[in-house]
Amino acid sequence: MPATPAPRTVYQVSELAEIVRALVEDALPRVWVQGELSNFSRPASGHWYFTLKDTRAQLRCAMFKGANFHVRPIPKDGDAVLLRAQLSVYTARGDLQLIVEHLEPAGEGALLRAFEELKRRLAAEGLFDEHLKRELPKLPRAIGLITSGSGAALHDMRSTLARRYPLAPVYLYAVPVQGAEAPPAIVRALQELPRRAPVEVILLARGGGSLEDLWAFNDERVARAIRACAVPVISGVGHEVDVTIADFAADLRAPTPTAAAERVAPDIADFLLRLRRDEDRSRLAQRRRLQQLAQRSDELQRRLLRQHPGRRLQERSARLRELQSRLLRAQGRLLKDQDGRLSRQLMQLRAQAPALRLREEGQGLAQLTQRLRLALARKLSQAQTQLAAHSAQLGSLNPRAVLQRGYAIALDESGQAVTDAAQLRADQPLALLLARGRVQTRVEHIAPEGSQDHEG
Repeated sequence: MPATPAPRTVYQVSELAEIVRALVEDALPRVWVQGELSNFSRPASGHWYFTLKDTRAQLRCAMFKGANFHVRPIPKDGDAVLLRAQLSVYTARGDLQLIVEHLEPAGEGALLRAFEELKRRLAAEGLFDEHLKRELPKLPRAIGLITSGSGAALHDMRSTLARRYPLAPVYLYAVPVQGAEAPPAIVRALQELPRRAPVEVILLARGGGSLEDLWAFNDERVARAIRACAVPVISGVGHEVDVTIADFAADLRAPTPTAAAERVAPDIADFLLRLRRDEDRSRLAQRRRLQQLAQRSDELQRRLLRQHPGRRLQERSARLRELQSRLLRAQGRLLKDQDGRLSRQLMQLRAQAPALRLREEGQGLAQLTQRLRLALARKLSQAQTQLAAHSAQLGSLNPRAVLQRGYAIALDESGQAVTDAAQLRADQPLALLLARGRVQTRVEHIAPEGSQDHEG
């Protein structure tokens, strides 16, 4: 009986490529590889593509933009490099390749480990503490340079200092900046330069290079000499991506020697501009102050003039003259008023003087006497006339006158005249009043009114 054929598993090319890539990446997640770089390419995308090879084999490599950003200097064909990478498969072509995460020149690995170990030890000791950092002078009176006497860094720093801040003299202490003799020379320069020249700040600098080239600035002796230096130290070693132990120990790190010179030297143009602005502000402030002082002076002068003894005497004299004038006018008015009152009082007094009054009263009395005499005469004449008339009337009415004509008045016992016979009774005593004399009699007979009188 024939055997049944086994079922076949058929993959697409891309599927198999993905399986191979997964197997490779799982088997070797990260690897360190050393070799020679060739076919180096830098397209516009910023990624790097190259081949890593030795005498017997080669591998394609890719280092993407985010990973290669800090790799300096940029490698070139023929460089021996050490890299850390992820082994993978480029499925589009089925090529085995390395995805590079880190790249450094070959031989620098031990130096980097030594660098990191020294950095940790000195940091733990507190040598890099921020509170140890000294403040840089804003306007240094003299600047010291510790660098190579023939390098490009010296020319760049001198040009920058001359352009930005020509006021401060520059003192150079030339030292080797590479090799075994560099660290002790740099230490000696940091100790001696502040004693030889009146520098207030020192620039410790050199141009770029490999890790081996910059190793003198990773020396522990240099780091301790920087912290022990008598003046602040600015480090400007290598390029912007280069970091040394001297940078951590310095009072200020600059990314390049030129930047170090710019940090220590204020721009004279900016300084002059600020100076002119300050001068303008100062001039304006002085002008305002002078105006205020002038106003104050004028005010004080006016006050002084107002309070000056001579001025006050003049004012008091003028015031005195004014008061005198007012007093004289008041006295004149008072005297005039008093004179008027006196005249009126004199006139009143004269009008009320005894002699005048007596004379006037005498005249009045004479007039009144005359009038009285005339009135008395008139009254007397009238009285006499009336008296005569009344006398005539009285005489005509006088009972005695009637008695003169032979009549008599009968009076009863009480002396009342008897006018009615009915008032009498028989034998009633009567008194007869005659014109001359009086007769006492009695009633003998009473005749009623209307009866004929007869002798009885």
